[in-house]
Order: sequence, then C-alpha cells, then structure tokens
Amino acid sequence: MTVTDSATGTAPVRPGTRPPRAGRSNGQWKVDGTEPLNANETWKQEEGGLGVRERIEQIYSREGFASIPPQDLSGRFRWWGLYTQRRPGIDGGRTAQLDDTELSDEYFMLRVRLDGGAINLAQLRVLAEISHEFARGTADISDRQNIQYHWIRVEDVPEIWRRLEAVGLQTTEACGDTPRVILGSPLAGVAQDEIIDPTPVIDEILDRYIGDPELANLPRKFKSAITGHPSLDVVHEINDISLVGVVHPELGAGYDLWVGGGLSTSPRLAERVGVFVRPEEAAEVWHGVIRIFRDYGYRRLRNKARLKFLLAEWGPEKFRQVLQDEYLGRELPDGPPPAPASGPGDHVGVHLQKDGKRYIGAAPTVGRISGDVLTGLADLLESVGSDRLRLTPHQKLVVLDVPGRRVRGAVTRLEKLGLSTAPSPFRRHTMACTGIEFCKLAIVETKATAATTIAALEQRLADVTEQLDTPISLNVNGCPNSCARIQVADIGLKGQLVTIDGEQVPGFQVHLGGGLASVDRDEAGLGRTVRGLKVTADDLPDYVERVVRTFLDQRESGETFSSWTRRADEGALL
Repeated sequence: MTVTDSATGTAPVRPGTRPPRAGRSNGQWKVDGTEPLNANETWKQEEGGLGVRERIEQIYSREGFASIPPQDLSGRFRWWGLYTQRRPGIDGGRTAQLDDTELSDEYFMLRVRLDGGAINLAQLRVLAEISHEFARGTADISDRQNIQYHWIRVEDVPEIWRRLEAVGLQTTEACGDTPRVILGSPLAGVAQDEIIDPTPVIDEILDRYIGDPELANLPRKFKSAITGHPSLDVVHEINDISLVGVVHPELGAGYDLWVGGGLSTSPRLAERVGVFVRPEEAAEVWHGVIRIFRDYGYRRLRNKARLKFLLAEWGPEKFRQVLQDEYLGRELPDGPPPAPASGPGDHVGVHLQKDGKRYIGAAPTVGRISGDVLTGLADLLESVGSDRLRLTPHQKLVVLDVPGRRVRGAVTRLEKLGLSTAPSPFRRHTMACTGIEFCKLAIVETKATAATTIAALEQRLADVTEQLDTPISLNVNGCPNSCARIQVADIGLKGQLVTIDGEQVPGFQVHLGGGLASVDRDEAGLGRTVRGLKVTADDLPDYVERVVRTFLDQRESGETFSSWTRRADEGALL
C-alpha cells in the first residue's frame, strides 16, 4: 500500500522508481549527448516513425504484409497507430517464450486518436463504415478515449486514412514514443458547473505540436490530460502531464499543473508542481514539459524511460525550476490545488447542460462496442438533432445536446444498442483491457471474463445492491502493464497463470483498495497486494461476491471498500 501525503496529495517514491546509479550515462540528451545507447534509440535516430507513412502508402499497401521489414513493422508503424495483433491460438503460457515475429499475426490493431474524446456525426458515420468494411465489425472504446479496431490489413490502411482525414480524424502518433492522445473532459463546453473549457488548449496543442518531428522521438510515450470540470474526470494522477481546472483567487480560472504519473509495472502517482497556468499559456507550458522529457528523460533503458522516473530523481521543485528557467524563461505564479471531486467522473445518466439541453452518459460492457453500435449511435444522434458524441476515460460514452422532449426516446434506443444509462454497479464500474484475444503482451483473456463476471455478480449480489452506496471498481488486465489501471481500482486484477493441482490455468493476482480522487475519495492511492492472493478466471465471480459480502458485513458507517481493505485482516480479503 502507498500512503499519500495529506498536505500535498502526492505519493512517495515507490520501489522501482529510484534513479539510475550516479556517474552512469542514462542517455539524457542534455546531459549525456544524443549518441544512441541501445538499438531502439539507434533506429529512431536513423529515421523517425513519421517517415514510414509514405512507404505504407506507396509500397507495403501494394505489395502486402510480407514486404514490410521488421524495423518498420514492429517499430515505426506505431507512430501511425498500428500494432500487429496476436496470432490466434497462442496460449498465455507462451507469451513470454515467443518473440514478436512468432506472436504477430498479419493483421493490425489500428488506434484512432480522439483527443478529448470528441466525435461529430459525420466522423461517427465514418468510424462505423471503417468497422464494417475493414475491421470485421470490431470497435472498442479504450480508457484513453480512443477507438481501436482489429483485423486491419495493411492493404486497406491508405483508404482508411483517406476516410478518417476527410472528416478531420487521424491516427498520427496514436502509439509510439510520441505525444499520445490528449484526454479531455467529455463535458467540455457544455457542463453547468464547468470551471474552464479545455477545448481551446487541446486544439492549440493538436494544431501546433502533433506530428511535429521535433517531438516525435521521445524516450517513451507521453500521456496528457486536460480538464476544467470539477469532477476531475480525466484520471489526472496517472498521466505524464495533467492540467486541472482551478480558480486562482486573483487571476481567475486556469489550470493546476501535475506531472510524472504512470502505472505499468512501476506505478507512481503524479505530483503537483505548485504553479498556476493561465489559459493562454497552457499550450506553451505543455510544450515546455514535453521538451523536458525529450531532453532529460532516461533513454538508456526503456523500462526506466517514462517521465515518472525523472520526477523520482528531481522532485517537483527542481522540475518547476528547470521548466521556468530553461523552457519558459519566466516564473509561473503559485496556484491552488483542485477542490475535491464534485461527483462521478464517468458522467453516466441524464444530466442538464448549461444551455438547457441534456447530455446522456451510457455504459457499454467494458468498452466493447461494434460497427453496428456505432451506426446505431449515428442514427440516434441524427434523430434527436445532435452533432456531438464524447468518449470518456472510463470506457463510457456521452451523447450531447439532446432536447428534453427527446430524452426518453434516446434512452430507450441506447438500451437497445446495449448501452445502459442506468447500469448495475458492476457494469458501471468494471473496465478491461484488450486481453489475449488480440494483444501480444497478454497472458489471459479479459473482455469476455469481465463480461461474464459482471453478469454473474448482477444476479448473485442483487440482494445487496442497494447497500453498495459507494462504488466498487473492478479493473481487469491481461498482463502486468496495467492498461486497465489495476493499481487504482478497488479490485484490480493482473493477469497471470495460476497453478491449481499442478496445472496452470488463467487467473489473476489481486490488488485491493486503490483509487483516484473522486467524490468518495479525496486523494489517490495505489492498491495493496495480499501475499498469496490469486484467483482463477473461472473463480473470479466467487471471489468478488465473497469479498463484497465480507465488506458489507464488516464495514463501519459510511466506510468505502478501499478504506475497509486498508484496515481489514488479510484473512477477510482471501
């Protein structure tokens, strides 16, 4: 368990985030020079990932998968949102035994970056068409507000790009060592209680910096989040940079700057830098932070190359000084921290907009939708006169601008699409990554396991659902890399093989009591693991039912699940 500092809301350095040994070159460009120290850095300097697009359009799409050389296939393609997907039939026990070539199928996952999760009607129809025509009907909502397709052929990629770009969408830097999609509040510009609309800042960053070759060779990926909504709806504690809406007592509405968050195998929560960022300088501050990462980030070892490791060495005070002195050329004023979250950040349900219309938040099952669902959503938007859909960082979606008289019909149509506006607690608060179905890193299946578990819990715990007055989040991940944010869930499940009676079967290591700042929790914290606590995939519904009932039996008045797990005896958690 990691305990946060109640005065600052920051987390202490955890094992695994210690800086490399003094006197050893870490590959920091501004300290050690730019000479590559590993093969990955070598090929990035020889030719960056942005340059591969022309070869995809002119050579690989015409000559087929076999014409793609390994460095482009497993490296540069990612700069355009393309990963080879897992070859069918390879079980989780072989994930760590096979190399990338053996694991890869001749099809791709393609990620469409949707900054701020914003989609208009024309874009939604194109996204549906691509799913139907090129992706075998697949489409998933990621917890980064992206749409992800599977079964994409390289032969079809140029046409997919043409269609996306014709409506203002792109896959540029959706993956790779680049500035990834910018998380933004799904309620940007529409919420009654919005502190500040982040849309102009997100748009400025996109227009000025995405696709810029000067920022296309970072030590690793760079994740951003910007919100002006008081629900703190962009998981700001686990991004490389977050700008969170606040009101300065003298300077008005602007942003509080957080840096250095990230999960994976060495989780670390972001820290407040302590500065107030005016709206008109927010893009410049973002640009300063990403250049610090480019110039000072560790490049020698990829498992130490995220910004969080630099923060572990520097601390926020030095980071602020370097940002001001070397990249901005001026001091930033001190600023206030965000207020506690005002409500749920997933925005599920029917709510009033500031213009008198409604927005409707709906929950798919663990982000899995389809081309048919996208088409149905487009038809729904058109029928109610809306031109705007938003995706959330919680694998949900929000239909904006619904007239009050159309709400009931819209809710009914969403339900028919499998998108619930009043989901059970288990459906609402469960997320899952891609898993072994398509992901080459995965060890176990996730999406179907999570869906089966949700259905079982809805039946088994129906008698106590009303007692669950605070949410219990269940995050299911297929490997240790935490794409589904297992360390910040009430019940986080890390996929691994579990030995039962001498036989290895799919299962999970259990993390308990994690969470991000929310209406039920003032501060973020990382979950605890209980020695020996592992559960098979088949036994997952049994385990969750058992621990939830134990919690309800032992809880004190008003106590949340995460608070209970921090004080409970280990026996109660098994």
